[in-house]
Amino acid sequence: MSLLVSLIPESGPSRTASATKASVHHPKSGRELVSKLIGARVYTTDSARDTEGHGSHTASTAAGDNVVSASFYGFAEGTARGGVPSARIATYKACNGIWCTSDILAAFDDTIADGVDLITVPLGSVFMSEFYSDPVATGAFHAAEKGVLVVQSAGNSGLAGFQSVASVAPWILSVAASTTDRHFVAAVDYS
Repeated sequence: MSLLVSLIPESGPSRTASATKASVHHPKSGRELVSKLIGARVYTTDSARDTEGHGSHTASTAAGDNVVSASFYGFAEGTARGGVPSARIATYKACNGIWCTSDILAAFDDTIADGVDLITVPLGSVFMSEFYSDPVATGAFHAAEKGVLVVQSAGNSGLAGFQSVASVAPWILSVAASTTDRHFVAAVDYS
């Protein structure tokens, strides 16, 4: 399953047709989460829920709130946050485990019509394809024509090298993960 996640700045009026003003309390912190997720559209299934967590992970990377004292089992403690913590999210669930060209294109059309400022696309192919046959490249081109930046994962083939980059359209900002030079060392007690 994949989601198109679109960010809408917190300042200014909501511009999505499906915006809501729901308020939810976080179960652990008790903080009120006001209008972070302001809209959802579904194309393939009957629910916008992210049952695999991939779209939610991408959304938190893009617009996650500040999390103080975040760490990896006590190591590297600090404040974690998404790229734009003040952004609000509208999600467009375009696929459900299969490549669904018409739904992807419809989701792009709706995000553009809803007036979003940025589209993050946590889906892509394992192999590079021609722009005219890639629905993400086509939808992103339409978004770029309207001044909307599209960010997509560069590929999902791990350590296969440069040939593993599948998102190569020049109007898409392709992003990828990397390794870190940090080593997490811990004592092990065998008693």
